Amino acid sequence: MKLDPVLQQILESYPNLPETLTPDLIVKIREARLQTILDIGERPFVHAVEDCLIPGPNGDIPIRIYTPKSVEERLPAIVFFHGGGWTLGNLESHDVACRQLTNASRCKVIAVDYRLAPENRFPKGLKDCSAAVQWVSNHAEELQVDVNRIAVGGDSAGGNLSAAVTLLFKNCGGPSIWRQILIYPATDALRSIEQSPYESIRENAQAPILTSGVTKSFWDHYIKKEEDASNIYASPIRAQDLSGLPKTFVITAQYDPIRDEGEAYANRLKESGVPVQLTRYSGLVHGFLTLPLPINEQVFQSIAKFLNE
Repeated sequence: MKLDPVLQQILESYPNLPETLTPDLIVKIREARLQTILDIGERPFVHAVEDCLIPGPNGDIPIRIYTPKSVEERLPAIVFFHGGGWTLGNLESHDVACRQLTNASRCKVIAVDYRLAPENRFPKGLKDCSAAVQWVSNHAEELQVDVNRIAVGGDSAGGNLSAAVTLLFKNCGGPSIWRQILIYPATDALRSIEQSPYESIRENAQAPILTSGVTKSFWDHYIKKEEDASNIYASPIRAQDLSGLPKTFVITAQYDPIRDEGEAYANRLKESGVPVQLTRYSGLVHGFLTLPLPINEQVFQSIAKFLNE
């Protein structure tokens, strides 16, 4: 199947990342992306949006709370971790997607601005994410959140962090995660493109937006020590025991270098007895969730259906 025609038009003016990202270049890309953010009036309307700071393991963590219009006294919640290869992204880069997710799911969405690499390598960002979920659970009553319906979710690196937080809480104790939503997640640290067991890393080596080379560069900035690559909270698919994890929705894209590792993780979960829904979107690429694509309405509605089942 060819690329989605609307996506094809968008990609004609979409700049690709260089194959190798240096720390200086990452800073420049962050600054450049701030110039592309939509004005507030151009973003989807949400009943209430609030920015605040919560205590973290190394200072305050910025979060953004999205509240839909609802008659429920206690809403389900999604703690959302943005993508960007652990090095890019923030509350603004995924604001439109979080608004769409809030309106479709009728859940309270709490977006987390975790610390980024390479300034803050693994596991610092993960610690921020787990602290945020713990905070939401501890403050469920004042947030008007149902403590028994707290989900985690995210795209790409955010999907990795969602899987890692869920696994961490299962193994080490913490809030009970109700659902996890893993959108084209990274699940296995890439150390060698040639030796990777996932064919998509070679099949989609020069895919738009995310190439295999950029994928490896992101991992190199996130992982500080070689032994971290096999740490199950960096590479959740390497965990021996995945049983007892919550119901999971995995979303992948056809032309994505990391498609196969996301689907492999979904299959590992199924083999471990975890209820899993897996959907691959044909004609799409990594990062499609934050692009202005008509099909994204269908994606958000599928997430809403998954949560309401």
